[in-house]
Amino acid sequence: MSESSGRALQPGRPSRQPAVHPENLSLDSSCFSSPPVNFLQELPSYRSIARRRTTVHSRDKQSGTLLKPTDSYSSQLEDRIAENLSSQSLRNYALNISEKRRLRDIQETQMKYLSEWDQWKRYSSKSWKRFLEKAREMTTHLELWREDIRSIEGKFGTGIQSYFSFLRFLVLLNLVIFLIIFMLVLLPVLLTKYEITNSSFMLIPFKDMDIQCTVYPVSSSGLIYFYSYIIDLLSGTGFLEETSLFYGHYTIDGVKFQNFTYDLPLAYLLSTIASLALSLLWIVKRSVEGFKINLIRSEEHFQSYCNKIFAGWDFCITNRSMADLKHSSLRYELRADLEEERMRQKIAERTSEETIRIYSLRLFLNCIVLAVLGACFYAIYVATVFSQEHMKKEIDKMVFGENLFILYLPSIVITLANFITPMIFAKIIRYEDYSPGFEIRLTILRCVFMRLATICVLVFTLGSKITSCDDDTCDLCGYNQKLYPCWETQVGQEMYKLMIFDFIIILAVTLFVDFPRKLLVTYCSSCKLIQCWGQQEFAIPDNVLGIVYGQTICWIGAFFSPLLPAIATLKFIIIFYVKEWSLLYTCRPSPRPFRASNSNFFFLLVLLIGLCLAIIPLTISISRIPSSKACGPFTNFNTTWEVIPKTVSTFPSSLQSFIHGVTSEAFAVPFFMIICLIMFYFIALAGAHKRVVIQLREQLSLESRDKRYLIQKLTEAQRDMRN
Repeated sequence: MSESSGRALQPGRPSRQPAVHPENLSLDSSCFSSPPVNFLQELPSYRSIARRRTTVHSRDKQSGTLLKPTDSYSSQLEDRIAENLSSQSLRNYALNISEKRRLRDIQETQMKYLSEWDQWKRYSSKSWKRFLEKAREMTTHLELWREDIRSIEGKFGTGIQSYFSFLRFLVLLNLVIFLIIFMLVLLPVLLTKYEITNSSFMLIPFKDMDIQCTVYPVSSSGLIYFYSYIIDLLSGTGFLEETSLFYGHYTIDGVKFQNFTYDLPLAYLLSTIASLALSLLWIVKRSVEGFKINLIRSEEHFQSYCNKIFAGWDFCITNRSMADLKHSSLRYELRADLEEERMRQKIAERTSEETIRIYSLRLFLNCIVLAVLGACFYAIYVATVFSQEHMKKEIDKMVFGENLFILYLPSIVITLANFITPMIFAKIIRYEDYSPGFEIRLTILRCVFMRLATICVLVFTLGSKITSCDDDTCDLCGYNQKLYPCWETQVGQEMYKLMIFDFIIILAVTLFVDFPRKLLVTYCSSCKLIQCWGQQEFAIPDNVLGIVYGQTICWIGAFFSPLLPAIATLKFIIIFYVKEWSLLYTCRPSPRPFRASNSNFFFLLVLLIGLCLAIIPLTISISRIPSSKACGPFTNFNTTWEVIPKTVSTFPSSLQSFIHGVTSEAFAVPFFMIICLIMFYFIALAGAHKRVVIQLREQLSLESRDKRYLIQKLTEAQRDMRN
């Protein structure tokens, strides 16, 4: 409407209005006595359009181009396409088929006047682009679980589909991490061990070291009970402790090939750093798109209602029951929006006494939340200390169940804490008088902190036990060598037990809780108690927190157990099929909506929090805690990080000076300031883009006011004509 208004202002443009009959002249003179320009100036969007066109016109003058009339647009477009034949395709232009065909003929005509070299370059460029397009189409058919995820999307919508896509991403991430560790650590060892190449191991020379620190007791090879193999398989002890699954197996200084020597300690540390850096970059890259959407998507309440009513339907749904569920979820969204609006009105009408009362209640309830978290952390600490002190007993001194219970006591306590605390948080949040949307976000945030902090509490408890002892062993070796002769392997065993126990719990809940519950609800429909119980909901946030918890365990344990990413890959593959079967046959989707645009960013944000929490204990273990003197590739180093300065000392002096300069404070402070300036620039740029979006929304609102104004004028004109 505003564009047509602007065209009416341009001089020299032929009029396309119908002929005016004589009987309508009185109407024109009575209703529109003022000139047309004054009438157009009455439109609400006139000033906005004029201001914007003035800005564009001045900018185009500065760049050396002028706005051309519409009649010369085709020739201008032809000139632009002729200049950009090699870089642009006709698909990038919003033209109809006939115009594209005509422009393609122009391109072919111009090609005849080019040299053979230019023709070959353009033909090769087109062929390369066509090859890349075909390759992208082929890679889409090679995606993992492509048909399964599309089927889930068609039956249950994009919200649940985003969970399974996130699970596929974790499978690929762990597979790539395993390949990095395999190529840098496992492959040279296997090639030498099985004599595939002409290479040999370089054993670590024990120098300037007390013999007591190098004692590593090997498990007895006497009479072994059958159930001890099961215990070893579930806990990582016994025969598994001596395999390449754990850190202690790699007690090698390097691998000597024919022409060079492979530094295994350096490769071992770099594999961990590379896997964490790759995870960080991959997560940030995937979360950028969701962050852009959430940054710009700040809807007004009226626009939110309109979007839910007119654009809230998920057209991927093809199942009737899922369509009914989508209807109910839209109703739930509208009810939640109305409830949030009611809460805003209630907050605006609160008196000072009510505000003080509600904030005092929230402070008290948050103290209860902190007390619950503290009790869980203390229980994990006590369970870990008790397990570490009693797990060194001989197997024949305790029965099978007791031994397994002692080994898995920290994992059991962590699982119980992760199961009980969300229910407590859900009860507490009801009395804090928040809006429904904020209640969900705050509960999820508390559960995320609880799940991920339990792992850190376990690791820090192990670290405190490793670095403290009653006798003078810590002064001699730097750590508790009597209880932890190879503490890296034992930390890896704890991470291995957490991974296995979490996998067992997921399978057990699906097979022995959800499936019988489905059978009871289906075949015992007459019982009101069972019907009130209902089927288990497929809650997306809870399932996401579960797999992020497992991925955090994998990140922490990858240094202490190099094959743990491979176990995590296999675990997530099995979980995909178990969750798909559970979704199709035992669970029902949650009536609470979870949009894919919001969920993808939320999943990656939680995963990024898990990665940051995993980096903290790893950094402390690598840089602060003394490395074991009885096992591992770092027995000749005080800490694991010392291999980096030793490697740098072998570089040429010029390169050493450059590295020392880059890692010094004189370089770090200006670099940090530059990074801050770049960050502030992008924040300002994002704010500018957000303001542009707000202006465009205001412009759309002005367009609607234009229409209402014109309809009002037309109605008045028709009324005057009838009179």
